[in-house]
Amino acid sequence: MIAGEYLFVAFVTSMIVLMSAYVHYEGLRLITDRLPDSILHNRRRVLLSILLLLLLHVVQIWIFGLTYLWLLESGEYGSIEGISKASLVDSIYYSAMVYTTIGFGDLYPTGPIRLMTGMEGITGLTMITWSASFTFIEMGKDWHNHD
Repeated sequence: MIAGEYLFVAFVTSMIVLMSAYVHYEGLRLITDRLPDSILHNRRRVLLSILLLLLLHVVQIWIFGLTYLWLLESGEYGSIEGISKASLVDSIYYSAMVYTTIGFGDLYPTGPIRLMTGMEGITGLTMITWSASFTFIEMGKDWHNHD
């Protein structure tokens, strides 16, 4: 039987993944709608789009990081080895390492929080790939206009 802590972390993780996808989708919609071709030269549009995409990723890292901090402070959902006491800086750092799938290995999860760690890696990889596809399309418009 799966313990209640694992079910709770699975539920929280599902909500955070949905929130992350929603933030990313709406962010891409805003970039598309609010940066019309007529106002900005295409090169500036692409550059500004990339900067806004980076901001979207930072927001998503913070969403996961704040959730890690909340779960760690409760003490019921596992720990992150390498962190003696949960702090905002450590939680954001951990989230960034997981989201980008860099994973230096200096921190690792134990207990139910591992579920969220695994899903954040998959989510980050998906969101980064989505951003790359979006950037490719935007740059394609710029290249097309030069032909």
